[in-house]
Amino acid sequence: MKTIRVGSRESKLAVIQSELVMDAIRASHPDVALELVTMKTTGDKILDRTLDKIGGKGLFVKELDAALLDGRADLTVHSCKDLPMEENPDIPLAGFSRREDPRDVLVLPEGVTELDKSKPIGCASARRAVQLKELFPDMETAPVRGNVLTRLRKLDEGQFSALVLAAAGLKRLGLEGRITRYFTVEEMIPAAGQGILALQARAGEDLSFLSQVLDEEGTLCARAERAFVRRLDGGCSSPIAAHAVLSGGEITITGLYVNEDGAAIRRTVTGPRDQGENLAETLADEIKEVCPCPEK
Repeated sequence: MKTIRVGSRESKLAVIQSELVMDAIRASHPDVALELVTMKTTGDKILDRTLDKIGGKGLFVKELDAALLDGRADLTVHSCKDLPMEENPDIPLAGFSRREDPRDVLVLPEGVTELDKSKPIGCASARRAVQLKELFPDMETAPVRGNVLTRLRKLDEGQFSALVLAAAGLKRLGLEGRITRYFTVEEMIPAAGQGILALQARAGEDLSFLSQVLDEEGTLCARAERAFVRRLDGGCSSPIAAHAVLSGGEITITGLYVNEDGAAIRRTVTGPRDQGENLAETLADEIKEVCPCPEK
C-alpha cells in the first residue's frame, strides 16, 4: 500500500486543515495510507515581532518546504493566504481546495457586547489595520501574533478590545460562536487565498490521489488573487489584498493597494473566468500607474 506523508504546521488549526485533506483522500482513494508529520515553523516560534519585521510569510513554510525536498513529507497543506507568492519549481503548488468562508470577522472578549475604546483592536496584518481605520476611525489598532487560540486567550485576558480574524479558521476550529460580526468582502477585502487550502508536492510526482481534494473554483480564484499580489509585490511592502468571485463564465477580481500616504486604492475588473491571472495582472498594472510602487 502506498503511504503519503502529509506535512503540516503543528498548530491545532493547521492539523485540522491537514486532516480535512487526508479525510478527502481516504474517501476517494482507500488504497492510500496516510501519515501526518507535524513541525513547528520559524514563523510559529518568533512571536514578539510582526511578520514584515522578521522576513514575511515564507517563515511559515520554510521547514515544510525542506521536508518536501528531502523526502520527509510527500505533500504539505497550507492556508493559502500564508504562502509566499513565488513558487519553487522543485516543489510547485499542486492545486487548491474548495473555498471556505473568505470573510474577516470581529471577535469581542467572552461576555462582552461592545467595543472598549480604551483598548486597541488586535489584528495580524497591515491589510486589516488599514481597512479597520476606515471602519472604526476612532479606534486604535495593535499587532497580535500567535495561532488563533493564543490570540483569543490574549483577547479574553483583556489585552485588546477585539480581534479581527479569518472566519474560515474559526469555523474549522469549531469556534464560529465566538464571531461577533462578519465584515463583508467589500468592507474588508480579504487576503489573497483566504479560506482556501493550498497543497504542495515535489515536481513530477503522481498526484492522482488528490482528485477529490482539488477544486476548480478555488484554484481559479486563488491563482488570480495571487497573481494580483505578485504583480504589485515586486517592489512593495505596502498592504495588498485581493478577492475573486466566479459567476457563470466570468470572474470578478477586486484589488486593494495602500499608497505611501496610507490611502487605500480599490479597483475591480471582470472578464472570462479562464483569464483570471491575466486580468489580475492588468488590474495591478492599472493601480501601479495611479500609485507607483516605491523603489526598493
